[in-house]
Amino acid sequence: MALADLQRLRHRAQFDAVLSKPPTSKTMHFALHFLPEGPHTALPEVFSQGHRWLGAMVPKRWAKRAATRNLIRRQIYECGRSVVDALPHGALVVRLRSGFSREQFPSAQSTALKQQVRQELQQLLAGVCRA
Repeated sequence: MALADLQRLRHRAQFDAVLSKPPTSKTMHFALHFLPEGPHTALPEVFSQGHRWLGAMVPKRWAKRAATRNLIRRQIYECGRSVVDALPHGALVVRLRSGFSREQFPSAQSTALKQQVRQELQQLLAGVCRA
């Protein structure tokens, strides 16, 4: 696995460039935005060429507790690392678009929440991975 090839988005300009594209795929709680790198589409100057970029947006609006936001963020980056070789070159942003029910998942560190998040992320990333 080429972990050095997966770069994290860190700057607002990087997030803005990727979020300017409509979502490529959606699940119940997440949306995936993708800015491809190719012969007809050059990445903006805020990205270095030849890398895969991944960013996570977990707004406080949808995940009130910091523990929940951190769990979701860690799951996003872990799922990205697990499929890094299958990801196309370009920039991806996984965005939380709705909250998880506190009644269904009372603990921010519950195993059920981890499994639900991971399942949705795998489904989301499968749509953009190369066959």
